Amino acid sequence: MNYENVRNNIEVILECMPSDWIRLTTHRLDIYDESQAKTQFLEQLESLLVSGETDKEILKKKMKNLPTAFDYIRLGHPLSCVLEGVVAKAKDLNSENVISFSSKTMPAFAVLRKNLLENTKTQIVYKNELPENFDAKILEQVYGYKFDLVKVNSIEEVSSFDGSTIYLTDFKEALDIELNSKTDFVIGLDSDLGSITLVNGDKNTSYISEIQHVRRRESVAMTPNDCLLVLEGLIDKSANTNNTNTDSNNRELTLDTIKKITNTSLNGCLGSSGLSIQYAIMMGLIHNALDKHPGKDIKFIVPPNCYGGTNDQARRVAACVDNVEILDLPVDSGKDMATSVEKILSQVALEDAIPFIIAEIPTNPRVEIPDLERLRLALSKERLTKDGSSAIVPVFILDQTFCPNVKFLGEGDYLGGVRTISYVSGSKFPSGGLCTAGYCVANESAEELIPYVENHLNLCGNEATDFQIEILAKQMPSMVERIDGAYKNTRGFVNHIQKVLPQAKINFVSEELASAEFTPSVFSLDLPTKGETHEEKETYKRELNLKLINLMINEIPHESKYCVSYGQLEGCYWTIPATSTQGTTKEGDKDYIVRVAISPKFDLDLHNKVFSKFCSEYIN
Repeated sequence: MNYENVRNNIEVILECMPSDWIRLTTHRLDIYDESQAKTQFLEQLESLLVSGETDKEILKKKMKNLPTAFDYIRLGHPLSCVLEGVVAKAKDLNSENVISFSSKTMPAFAVLRKNLLENTKTQIVYKNELPENFDAKILEQVYGYKFDLVKVNSIEEVSSFDGSTIYLTDFKEALDIELNSKTDFVIGLDSDLGSITLVNGDKNTSYISEIQHVRRRESVAMTPNDCLLVLEGLIDKSANTNNTNTDSNNRELTLDTIKKITNTSLNGCLGSSGLSIQYAIMMGLIHNALDKHPGKDIKFIVPPNCYGGTNDQARRVAACVDNVEILDLPVDSGKDMATSVEKILSQVALEDAIPFIIAEIPTNPRVEIPDLERLRLALSKERLTKDGSSAIVPVFILDQTFCPNVKFLGEGDYLGGVRTISYVSGSKFPSGGLCTAGYCVANESAEELIPYVENHLNLCGNEATDFQIEILAKQMPSMVERIDGAYKNTRGFVNHIQKVLPQAKINFVSEELASAEFTPSVFSLDLPTKGETHEEKETYKRELNLKLINLMINEIPHESKYCVSYGQLEGCYWTIPATSTQGTTKEGDKDYIVRVAISPKFDLDLHNKVFSKFCSEYIN
């Protein structure tokens, strides 16, 4: 395929793009319209490129202020949008019809998922070999997917089919071949960089959002670094890309660092994102349950107001697997996690079902920590089924992204004797916001589960890339020190807010919990409000939330940013969970409060000063 007609544009973009397009995992929400996301970004980028502007510095500045492409680069990012837009233009497709993945298998799985729910047949036609770790038996027995496999020598051999036809081929051919009506999806695979999916024909338009949602919740877009390699390859008139292998010691160094931080002895798993890891955990545990307890119902027990990605993914899994059900676990805002766990495990035991609990400690966004001794006892308690036999022992799936420094799993630690898998989103503290790669570890009680998790991580092609592991290898050795510095800044800011605005409710850890190593650098702020009715009070508070965030961003633009993440290397991130991280959470469980995430590099005095200004101008 000839990219000469867009060569100049690609060269300008790569020369003038902001460094944040490569080095950050989250971008600004104040210039983000989720309903338009990718389209708005590409339209304004194209307008900029045809404007006639040639001054590189001006172009850099304008590119920096382009609308945010996606809220998390897990779903997509500026360079994935550029790559997809370039391929779409060359293939005469809408940009929405081109979707890149870091995984080589998840795009096909996304089609299989939709067709499973809609009872549509699927044939996977492949040239050469199927992707590594593709296991048809597991896909059918564990995921419930149904499909036919057909090997061909060329796309011309693809026959008509009453359903969806997925054509798997190499990256170069996918970009070169002519699309035809017999092929609904062409997926081009690169052994190092992932895949690009072409959605062909108006009849398949409904699949686009479904494929995007899989990328949002169960996988990741092709990473910025890898998109850059593909784009560089395109302007060299070659779609054959070669990823440079990083130092093989990086993986070993990262795994050893994780063992040290978590006080564990088993090797962990490294995934392309926290949600990629969580998906592998969920599917791995389902697989284990089918092997060890065939025929029994599986219950995933999840807090209804936890991180939206966790909540949404859990329900998406349950929608596809017949014997899986989601049960709510009330954990904060007056609800005690230990009490809730005791109650719901007793209920599941009577049903002789398999209990898997997913919970955050500290909780998000209320930053609450349960009584860990009572939680341990509730999880360890031996229970009986209705007929008096021993109930199945639960597995506790701990999201400790807020406090990855806390040792939960070793001998003598909080959950050392409880079957526990702990996982962390790598885009937060582990990488300092420089990549999305996450990890999970298990204690010895859950040792048998890790091979299942690893198997499904590989099956889904959701392993961390070499470049991601290189970032973790560089950043993780300083993680505990960074957490300590960020906590001290956060404590200082919280103390100032309590002093100047005592009527506000602040959700943060106590000094006592901090002395036990629970030192998050995130807190949530429930601002005082006024009004006669609940609706008036809620409206006033929501407006006040935005006034605070906007003032901080306007007064301290070099540090304060409207953003959904935390654990970053510098600055201060502000967001409202109900409109960002809890996007798919049920409305009644959303938190319309301000969440603040602080880094070790932070101007505490200046933020204290601006917050005092906010109080003097808006609080009376």
